[in-house]
Amino acid sequence: MSTTPTRVVGYLRVSTQQQADEGVSLEAQRTKLRAYAVAMDLELVALCEDAGVSAKTLQRPGLRAALELLEQGKADGLVVAKLDRLTRSVRDLGELVDRYFHSRFSLLCLADSIDTRTASGRLVLHVLGAVSQWEREATAERTRDALAQIKADGVILGREGFGWKRGVVDDAAPRLGKQPIESEALTIRRLVEQRNVGRTFVQIAALLEAEGHATKRGGRWHPTTIQRILRRERDHENDP
Repeated sequence: MSTTPTRVVGYLRVSTQQQADEGVSLEAQRTKLRAYAVAMDLELVALCEDAGVSAKTLQRPGLRAALELLEQGKADGLVVAKLDRLTRSVRDLGELVDRYFHSRFSLLCLADSIDTRTASGRLVLHVLGAVSQWEREATAERTRDALAQIKADGVILGREGFGWKRGVVDDAAPRLGKQPIESEALTIRRLVEQRNVGRTFVQIAALLEAEGHATKRGGRWHPTTIQRILRRERDHENDP
């Protein structure tokens, strides 16, 4: 009894530098995918192409079109001549596996002998997925450790708050830390003083505007800005 051929959409990609390279040109990929479809009894429903496009992102017109054909039920799998035509990023491959090729659709790759319709092909893809997960976790771990060390060294992260700027702290071991800005410190004392005598955030904002106090980035004073600065000052005072 005959079986229905698997419907696949072919995806092709070349970057600008690779367009003339032997074996990866669009025409070479088209030829390989068509021959592979015939040899493996696949129904090649479409060829989607990205020319002169980097693999650094998954937001490529040709790739999005190919994946859309899968979502629309017009194809059961994706076929590529080589895995790096699909992506060069282990992380992006992991995302594609999680969203499309773990169980919903098939992935076939000529050069890398991947065919997730078979047990061995699924095993290869699972290994690649495990490597991708490891890379994500290892990257997150390295980032967390690096940030912890930076903080331990006294480096201030995030945007500069009102009243201070980044600068070299003059001590036995110079490091990048907080340096006060006297003009902004005077403004902070002024708004704290006004809050202590019972003025609202709206009234304080209007007063600072009238007196010509500058904001951090040259905009207008807003009640939420006053509230944020006062909260930060209160939290600073409560720090042990």
